[in-house]
Parts: sequence; C-alpha cells; structure tokens
Amino acid sequence: MKQDDLKLKDNKPQFSGHETFPLRQLWLKKAYSKVQESLEINPKNTRGLFSNDDAIVKFGVGKNMVSAIRHWALACEIIDESDEFGYVTTPLGDRLFGDNGLDPFQEHPTTAWLIHWKLAGEGKRSTTWRWLFNYVLEQTLDTESLVENLKNFAKDNNYKISPTSLKRDIECCLRSYVPRSSEDSPEEISDSVLGELSLINQTSRGHFEFSRGNKKSLRDGLFAYALINFWESHSPGTATISFESIAHEYGSPGRVFKLDEATVLDRVQGLNDATKGKLNWSDTAGMKQVSRKLELTEKDKFNFLVSAYA
Repeated sequence: MKQDDLKLKDNKPQFSGHETFPLRQLWLKKAYSKVQESLEINPKNTRGLFSNDDAIVKFGVGKNMVSAIRHWALACEIIDESDEFGYVTTPLGDRLFGDNGLDPFQEHPTTAWLIHWKLAGEGKRSTTWRWLFNYVLEQTLDTESLVENLKNFAKDNNYKISPTSLKRDIECCLRSYVPRSSEDSPEEISDSVLGELSLINQTSRGHFEFSRGNKKSLRDGLFAYALINFWESHSPGTATISFESIAHEYGSPGRVFKLDEATVLDRVQGLNDATKGKLNWSDTAGMKQVSRKLELTEKDKFNFLVSAYA
C-alpha cells in the first residue's frame, strides 16, 4: 500500500542523525544546559557547540554521542538551530529545563510521554517513529518485515535512503521502546527514556507487539496538549473535531498513544475539567465530538501541558 499521505509536507524526511543511539536519560537536559551556557557567553555565535574540537570534553561523551545528543534535542524541540547564530533554546525547552522548570531532572513520566508525542506524533526529525506508530497497523511486529515495509514506504515517496540506513533507523526506534535485554548492554536497559512507557513489548528475538489500551501514566493535560497539536495539523481553524478522528486518524492521540476506543472516550469525557472549559466533549443526536474556543492561545496550550505535571 502506498503511504504517501504521511503529513511531511512541511518536514524534511529524516532517517538518521541519532548515530544508532536511542535517547538516554538527561541527554535533553544536557543539550539544553550547554546551549544556555553558550548563549550566555556569546549569544550571537553558538554554531560550533556540538562540532568544535572541545565538544567531547564539554559533553563528557564520544563524538558520535555528541551528535546523537544534538539530534534528539532538535527532534524533541528542546533546542533549535539558526543559520545565522547557531543554537538557541526553545520555549518548550525553557519551560521544562529552565529556571523553575517543570522537570529539570527529567524524572516525571509526563516528559517521556511528551518526548514520544514529539517523535511519533509530530515527527519533524523522526520519520520512522511517526511511520511506525501511525501507519503500521499490525498488532505484532518483526524486524525483517518492518525494514521491508519501510523500504517500500521510502520508495513510494521517492526518498533516496540506503537500505542500511533504514534498517539502522528501525532498530534504533525499537530499542528506544524495548531496550536490549542481553548482558552486554546493561547501560541501555537502565537508561532508556521511552522504555518506561511500555508501548512496545518484545515477544521473542526480533519479534514485538504493540501494547494497546489504557496508559495510567499518561496525564489528561498531556492528552489535551497532544490533541490540540493534532487538531491544528489535521483540521486547522475548525471549532469541532470528531471522536472518530481523535481515536483513529493518522497522527491522532488515539493512534500515537495506542489507546483503545474505551480509553479515548474516557479521556475526551474528562476534557472539560482537564482544560477548565477550553475544550468540551459532547454526545448529542449521535454526534460525538470535541469543541474548542477558537481564540485558544499558545499560553492555553502550554497550560494544558503544565497541568500534566501537577
């Protein structure tokens, strides 16, 4: 099946950059802090932060890991890159890791869910993550089939990516959610950011399955934040969105978080309280939908996120 409707019109497809390293604990915080330090020293030039000869010393890891840290911080929108000046922190990065940040040591489960949403829901630098959680419909997964299907997806969309790069990207994506269990990699087992979400389970070597249903650590505020981001991509400028879209549409919270219909229904029924009336659920005359106030501001959206840390 041709999968050319993956909404990447504004995003350049990307299948590399992580140097095969899954995102580890405190990498985002480290990237944020180093960019902040560089901005304080010279706000008009932070271009060489991740590439200068002293980057290995500054970050305390090898060259490839420095590149991986840069990639993940950009993919999660904790930092941004300016052609003119170099790297800057983002409003999201400031809110999470800045002075009086929501989660300065990346300990709260909401941060892991937010990272997953950025990678699989928005997917601006993580095409494989978005593809896997939105366009792979099978419950059970195996590495070989995933690699072959991703090759077909890339071919259908005229992406010039080597098969080796695609294979590495799939393997990194799976390890992000299911760390290696072999004795030779204990660091990855204990240091996984997304593994705690239990979205993918390994059933045997090379075989996996999605874990669908209720996700107790997913807070209503984060669900609302994701819903608004999806809404603005899927149906910008509209006052209502259907239950069907929220639960099943490509890029929707239902798909990205692997929620069943009953769980999505519970979530949308609680939106009025969770958003203090900014979003409202209705089920009248067979019309199941969520309505919103069209003057919803960026501050309102951040407030949804903030409530998930309460």
